[in-house]
Amino acid sequence: MPEITILKRPREEAVITQRMFFKKTARGKVIKVLRERYLRDDISCGVNGCRACNATAQTVLSRSGDTTHKDFPTGHYILPDTNVFLAQMDLIEFNYFTPPIIILQTVMEEVRHRSLPLYSRLKALTTTDERKVWVFYNEFRSETAIVREDDETPNDRNDRGIRKAAEWYNAHLTLAHPPIRGQPNVALPKVVLITDDFANRQKADKEKIPCISVRDYVDGMKNSDQLLDLLSATGSDEVEPTRAVAGRTALYADYLPMSTLVAGVKAGQLHQGHFNANQYNYLEGTVPVPAFTKPVLLVGRENMNRAVQGDVVVVEVFDEREWKAPTDEVIDQEATLKNDDAEDSEEEGDDLMVHEHESKALRAEHTKKAPAEKQPTGRVVGIIKRNWRAYVCHIDSTSLTSSNATSLGLQTVFATPVSRLLPRIRLRTRQAPSLVGNKILVTIDRWEITSRYPEGHFVRTLGKAESKEAEQESLLLEFEVPYRPFGKAILDCLPPEGEQWVVPPKSAANPEWRDRTDLRDLIVCSIDPPGCQDIDDALHARRLTNGNIEAGVHIADVSHFVHPETAMDNEAAARGSTVYLVDKRIDMLPALLGTNLCSLRPHVERLAFSVIWEMTVDAEIVNVRFTKSVIASKAAFEYGEAQLRKDDPKLNDNLTQSIRLLNSLAQKLKAKRMAAGALNLASPEVKIHLDSSESSDPVDVEQKALHETNSLVEEFMLLANTSVAKKTQESFPQTSVLRRHLPPPPTNFEKLQDILQKRKGLKLDVSSSAALADSLDKCLDPKEPAFNTLVRIMATRCMLSAEYFNSGSVSRDTFGHYGLASPIYTHFTSPIRRFADILVHRQLAAAIGYTPLHPSLHSKMHVERIMEVVNRRHRMAQMAGRASVEFYVGLALKGRNEREKEVTEDAFVIRTFRNGLGVFVSKLGLEGLVMFKRDTQFDAENYTISVPSSDIGRPDVTISVFDKVTVRIEVEKDKNTQRGRVKMTLVSPVDSRAL
Repeated sequence: MPEITILKRPREEAVITQRMFFKKTARGKVIKVLRERYLRDDISCGVNGCRACNATAQTVLSRSGDTTHKDFPTGHYILPDTNVFLAQMDLIEFNYFTPPIIILQTVMEEVRHRSLPLYSRLKALTTTDERKVWVFYNEFRSETAIVREDDETPNDRNDRGIRKAAEWYNAHLTLAHPPIRGQPNVALPKVVLITDDFANRQKADKEKIPCISVRDYVDGMKNSDQLLDLLSATGSDEVEPTRAVAGRTALYADYLPMSTLVAGVKAGQLHQGHFNANQYNYLEGTVPVPAFTKPVLLVGRENMNRAVQGDVVVVEVFDEREWKAPTDEVIDQEATLKNDDAEDSEEEGDDLMVHEHESKALRAEHTKKAPAEKQPTGRVVGIIKRNWRAYVCHIDSTSLTSSNATSLGLQTVFATPVSRLLPRIRLRTRQAPSLVGNKILVTIDRWEITSRYPEGHFVRTLGKAESKEAEQESLLLEFEVPYRPFGKAILDCLPPEGEQWVVPPKSAANPEWRDRTDLRDLIVCSIDPPGCQDIDDALHARRLTNGNIEAGVHIADVSHFVHPETAMDNEAAARGSTVYLVDKRIDMLPALLGTNLCSLRPHVERLAFSVIWEMTVDAEIVNVRFTKSVIASKAAFEYGEAQLRKDDPKLNDNLTQSIRLLNSLAQKLKAKRMAAGALNLASPEVKIHLDSSESSDPVDVEQKALHETNSLVEEFMLLANTSVAKKTQESFPQTSVLRRHLPPPPTNFEKLQDILQKRKGLKLDVSSSAALADSLDKCLDPKEPAFNTLVRIMATRCMLSAEYFNSGSVSRDTFGHYGLASPIYTHFTSPIRRFADILVHRQLAAAIGYTPLHPSLHSKMHVERIMEVVNRRHRMAQMAGRASVEFYVGLALKGRNEREKEVTEDAFVIRTFRNGLGVFVSKLGLEGLVMFKRDTQFDAENYTISVPSSDIGRPDVTISVFDKVTVRIEVEKDKNTQRGRVKMTLVSPVDSRAL
C-alpha cells in the first residue's frame, strides 16, 4: 500500500491563505464568510518561452511584447487597473488598440462586483482569438497574494495588490530573459501599470513600477488621433471640462447621498422607479411608482435633473396643490435649441434666452387644467442606477466650428441621438468633419450640474446615414440586440455529424428513442407565415373509435440539443429571443439547429415534445398527455395555402380532413375563451413587399391578411401553453417558469374612455376583461368599419406588458393572464426562438419523469435572474422588429415619392395638441405628427383643434380625435443631421402647408 503523507500548513500562514469578509443575505442578515485559498508558485505568467514558468503551461503573450509605442521601444505589456476597464472599455475593445494585456484576477473580480455588463464584455475580450490577453490569477500566486491590512479600505487593498503584481511581473521578466554568456545584455520589455488614479501613480513611481495614465499612453500610440476620441471623460482626472461646463452656475440640484435615498424610499418619503421621457415634449418625463395609480410627472429640466430614459431614479413628490397635468403641446428639442453652440451654450445670454423660451412653453401648458387631469408631480433627487450605454447618433453639422475635412483640431460638437427620448450629447472629437453624414456610436460619460447637456465620447462609425447596412446595425445596437457570430465554444456544442445528423433507427440501444413515443405514422403538418424556416410547431387531429377527437401539438425538442450550463445554453440565455427584422433574422440558436435539426421540416423525422388531448366534438377536454416523441411531418403549409386546402370542396384526403377537424375545434376553443372574457385586441401589422427574394429593396407596403388558419394555429398554441403551465406548476410550485398579464390600472383607460364618451357617445367598461371585451365589441361606427380596429389598437396601448415570472416569487392570485382570461399560462411552443420555452421544456420533461430537473431550475434566485434578462430581451426584440418595419416603410415611401408626384393616404386622428395632430395611417401601420405653425384654437377638454380654412372667407375647420383625414406623406432629410424622417401634412379637410 503506497505511503500517504499529509502536509499541514503552519498556523502563521492562515493570515495569507484565509480570506474573511461579511455578507448581507437577501433577508438582511449579516453573516461572516471564511474562504480558504491555496497559494501556488506554478501559475504561469503567460509569456511565450518564459524559462521561469512551467514549460507545458499555456501562453499567449509574445516574448518581446509590443514595440510600437514611442515611450517603450524595447517592448512592453500593459496591466490596467480596475477603473480603466470600468471607464475605458470602448477604447480597449477597439480594433486599433492592440497592445498585449495582462488582466489580474483582482481586477476581474472587482469589475464583476461593480458592473456585470462590463464584466461580460471583459470576459468576451479574454476569449477572443484576435487579441493577446492573459488573465493572471495573482490572488493564488504565492509571491503576489496579499492580505488586507488594518485600517486599509478594500479599494486601497486592491490597488496595492495590483501594484504588487506589476512589480512581480517586471522582476519575473528578468528570470524569463536571463543573460546569455558572450552576448550583450538585451533590454527587457516592461510591464506598464495603466491607471488614471493620480495617488496610485504616485505610489507606483515611488516603488519604481513603470506606470502611465490612459491619455498619456494613447498619446504615444501610432493611431492616437482616432484612439483619443474614444477616451471617456469620467476615466481621467486630466480631462479638462469644456468651456460650457467650467466655471458656470449650477443648473441642477446635486443628488442626495445614496444612503439618504435608500432610507427615504424605505420610509415612503421618496419613491423609486424608471424614468420615461416624453417623446412629444423633451421638457417632460414621468416615473411610475407603486404608491400612486398615475405616474409621477416631472415638468422642466430642473425637475428631471439629468435623468435619461431608462434610469432608475428616486423622486420627491410635491404637495398636492402643486400637481399638474401633462402637456398638450409638442415641444421639439431640436427646434427649441437649434441655435445652441456646443462650446458656448451656457453663456449667460444664451442661457437666459433658452430658459425663457422653455419657461414660456411650460407656463402655457400647465394652466387652466381640469383637476381630474392632474397627476402627482415631483422632481428627481437621486439616481439609483444609470442606463447609460452606447447610443446611435448623428453629428449636427451646424455645431462644427470647422468643416474642413482635413482639420484634425479638437472640436466640441453636438451628437443628436436617433431616439427622440434622449438629450443631445456634447462630444469632443478630432474627426468631426469626417463624421458628418454618418451614423455613429456615442457613449455618455457624465452630466455635470452646470451643463444643459450630458458629455460623452465617440465610439465608432457605423456607416453612411440611410445606407441599409448602417441603418440595420444601428437598429440592432439601439435595441441592444446581440448579433455577434456564434463563437467556437458554442458551435462545439452542436452534434458532430452536423447537417448529416438524423434520428437513428428505432432501437433500445439508441438513447434518442428512450421513453419516446413513435408518432411517425400520424398525419402531422405545420402551418406558418410565408418564408418560415425555423418551424417550431406541427399539429394533427383524427377521430377516435369512441366518437371523440384526438388533437396534438408537436413542438421541436430543442432541449435535446441544448443542455444546461453549456456555452450554447449560456449564449441562448443571454440572447433570450430570436429577433425578426424585415429582411433578416438574428437567431437565438445556431442555424444548424434553428433551421435544420430542430425545424420540423416535412418528410423528415424529427425529435419532438408532444401535447396530445382527447376531446369531445364540442372541444371539451377529456384528458391530456405529454410525451417526448418522434414525428415525420407530412406537409409544411403557409397560412394561405392551408386556408385554400381547407376551403377546397374537391379535396377530402386525410391531411385536409385533419386541418378541417383542427379548425372546427379551434373555433369552439376560441368561442369558449371569448365567453370567459378573453380580449380580441389589435396591433398595426403590415407586410413589406421586397423587390425580389435576393433584394432587400422595398417596393410596397400592405396590411397583413389574416386567415382562419391563423386563428387555428393560435388557438392550439394557447391550449398547449395553458396545459403545460398547469402541469409544470403542479410539479414545481416554487420555480415554474410562467407568463402573466396583470390587469391594467383603471386610470390607464381614463383618457380613452373620456374621448370615446365625448367624441362618439360610447362607453368603455374596464371593470373586468369580460366587460372590456364586450364594450370593445360595441365600439362601432357604421360609416367607418376601421373604427373598431382603431379603438382596439388604442386600448392595447393602455395595457400593461405581459411578462415571464417565477411561480414561487409572486402570490398565486397574480398568476393570471388578463388578455387571455386564463388563470395560468406559459410559453412552451417556440423553443427555437424563445429561451423561456427551453426552460419550460426542461421542467415539463422532469414533470413527466423523462429527465431529472437540473439543479439551477430548483433555485428561485437563478430563475428570477434569467426571467429578468428574458423579459428585457423579449421587449427589445419586439421594439427592434417594429423599428425595422418602420424603416422599410420609410424606404418604400421614399421610393413612392420618387415615382409619384404626391403620396397621400387616409389617416385617423388619434391625438390633438395645441400646435398639431397625432395621426395613424392604418394602411401603412404608421403613426406621425402633423404640425401647425400658425395659431390655432385648441379645446383640450373636447379633444378638438380649430384651424383656419384653406379657402379665404370660409369659417375655421374643426378637427377632433377619431376624425378621418387625408395626409400627404414625404420622406425628408434633415439638413443638419442627415437623418431621413417621415413628414406628414394635411391635405383634407384643410391643406396644412399654409398653416
